[in-house]
Amino acid sequence: MHFNALDLNLVRVFDALVRERSATRAGDRIGLSQPAVSAALSRLRHAFNDQLFVRRGNDMVPTPRAEALAPLARAALAQIERMVAPPDFRPADLERTFTLMGSDFVSILIMPDLARRIATIAPRVLLRLRDTAIGDVPRMLREDLIDLAIEPTIPDRPELVSSQDAFSSPFALLAARGHPALTAAGLAPGDAVPLDLFCQLRHALRSVDGTATGLVDRTLQVHGRSRDVALTVPHFQGVALAVAQSDLVAALPAQFAEAMTKSLAVEVYSLPFPVDAPTIQLLWHTRHDEDAAHRWLRQTMLDTIAALRLDIAQPSAD
Repeated sequence: MHFNALDLNLVRVFDALVRERSATRAGDRIGLSQPAVSAALSRLRHAFNDQLFVRRGNDMVPTPRAEALAPLARAALAQIERMVAPPDFRPADLERTFTLMGSDFVSILIMPDLARRIATIAPRVLLRLRDTAIGDVPRMLREDLIDLAIEPTIPDRPELVSSQDAFSSPFALLAARGHPALTAAGLAPGDAVPLDLFCQLRHALRSVDGTATGLVDRTLQVHGRSRDVALTVPHFQGVALAVAQSDLVAALPAQFAEAMTKSLAVEVYSLPFPVDAPTIQLLWHTRHDEDAAHRWLRQTMLDTIAALRLDIAQPSAD
């Protein structure tokens, strides 16, 4: 196939199909109808003499040929985007979809304020939040499945992933209001729970993959202790709801725990030992380092976090 014979609009369709794995969603992404996307795919198949995408259930899965072409198409479109970008970036003129990734901590505590802020500044920007994945943030950034992740620091971060610290996330203990064991121990909200009592209590744990241990357990091991984890669920809010309706307790990010006291019959206590507060970072692919719109998104996210005062001090045990 000769370059002059290729309609460059087809490259946009191809890239959207790689990202969305659906003709309908790809069309929504780039402003085309589903039949127009299907027609473009037919032309792409003819141009490259390959199926490019095969249906598997509800998804359109790239063939090996399409997977090889995907990073080339993405890089080419990025170059063209930079070429035609106006020299003076104005958020009010921006028409773009940003796909973010984060836990329900992000969706509950950050996204409402971020959405309100962006709607005022850039009303034609669409924000999409994907739920936290299991250990594949670098891949999702590399494949442009997401534009920005709001996640704990990645150990041995790949070279092509850029990062910026956003806030720290200390732990606190969440329990139902009037929890019998804590009340019997004469503890008031804010008090540090004694270590022996902490280990005796039944715990709920937020775990994306069902693993029944976390950072708190690794800290307990240093003290030669363990706790009784009776429940794991993949979302912080699910943990909080379980705690509110039972004798379970949970070590949660302090910001999230405090937020739950406004809507649930729960109270917040301090842990009996210090736990290293994870640093939550913004993570993105280095290809977006100098992209004006992406830089604006990152700064808006940081401004939103600063306004929410999420970077609180580590609760200390007496």
